[in-house]
Amino acid sequence: MLQNRFPRLCAILQALFVTFLWSTSWVLIKIGLQDIPALTFAGLRYILAFFCLLPLLLRSSSLVSLRRLKRRRWLELVALGFLFYAVTQGTSFLSLAYLPAMSVSLLWNLTTVTVAFMGIWVLAEPLNLLQWGGVVLNLLGIVIYFHPPAFPGSQLLGLVAALVGVLANAGSSILGRAVNRRADIQPLPVTAVSMGVGALVLVTTGVTIQGLPPLSVQHWMIIGWLAVVNTAFAFTLWNRTLRTLTAVESSIINSTMLAQIAVLAWVFLGESLTWQRALGLSLAGLGTVIVQLRRDSTM
Repeated sequence: MLQNRFPRLCAILQALFVTFLWSTSWVLIKIGLQDIPALTFAGLRYILAFFCLLPLLLRSSSLVSLRRLKRRRWLELVALGFLFYAVTQGTSFLSLAYLPAMSVSLLWNLTTVTVAFMGIWVLAEPLNLLQWGGVVLNLLGIVIYFHPPAFPGSQLLGLVAALVGVLANAGSSILGRAVNRRADIQPLPVTAVSMGVGALVLVTTGVTIQGLPPLSVQHWMIIGWLAVVNTAFAFTLWNRTLRTLTAVESSIINSTMLAQIAVLAWVFLGESLTWQRALGLSLAGLGTVIVQLRRDSTM
């Protein structure tokens, strides 16, 4: 079989397929946001994805690892669920309700830079000279993309939501790395439990504040696809590729989403892609890749 003869190639192709699925999520979310309130939409997506993962969570091996967890570890999973799903995904949907998908995707790439800065103090992982150059490239690309800066009132709200989401996403990345680095709990329980916590907060907040509008068959098809395929299936396949690919390889493949989202938004959402925006996206994407490369600090 191809999987046995070329495991790394298959893992790369699978990872690229997952990033494509995740990139299409942005287009589907923008379409769904025309009729579904942002927080309610996000809550429905992740609560349904949680129910897809629940049968796997109830397997004996997963339950055993959960029963052994101490109170502090449970609190970490709850905090991870609140940060990564309730706040990060909630603000992601909110920002997409007010900003073009390209703009949100570009701002979301600040997560890598933010994580790098947080890692200096929290994880004692200093940046080397090459990575500092990546930070500069990333910020330069964002400046070029948004020049001259002009945000109407509604877009300003989306910008604030995106920046809050970036901070939450960076914080959840640090927390998630700390949780998984101890290796005392399997990835599936970490994902399912934290997703369940965050999804419950999201759907409760969304329905309470924004309400639950009548949903058509098309709406449920979008929610179902996002939950089952782009979340439950995609996360499972991505975790499988991590058994073969290095962290750097996975990070670089994940960075291709910036270009994928730009093209998909241009084709399906009619968002303009000028040479200035293309240059800004390219520089920001290159900077993101460089920041994720680990080199000797002597370079």
